[in-house]
Amino acid sequence: MGNLHLFENIKYCNICHRPMPMDFEEEICPGCEENELFNRVKDFIRSRDVTEYQVAEEFNLPLRKVKGWIKEGRIEYKERPEKIQSLHCVSCGEPIQFGSYCQKCYKLQNTAKGGLVAMKEDDKMRFLEKAKR
Repeated sequence: MGNLHLFENIKYCNICHRPMPMDFEEEICPGCEENELFNRVKDFIRSRDVTEYQVAEEFNLPLRKVKGWIKEGRIEYKERPEKIQSLHCVSCGEPIQFGSYCQKCYKLQNTAKGGLVAMKEDDKMRFLEKAKR
């Protein structure tokens, strides 16, 4: 009988229905709140030609959060990569529009994960099987 009282101090998110403490002030959980914010940001970006600085200012967000979404590949600039001040491939340093890797390094990395290693030789590519352990 004591377990029945466990669920009396819980309310549920209006969107995803996850349990939340009764004293939680919002009607939606932090995850859903983040998704709603991101959707508003995405709509704002689609309707305007803005920089990451303008997005951060408009939504009163830390610039690192907006740049994090760019780095995660969730948002990117359309046709104007010069707007992004310091986004470069972590592998080769090539300027990129979103994510952490340029397309070339991303393909090489994913190929290596699949068991093949790309080797560049005289501007030609060849693939070698990864050594079995």
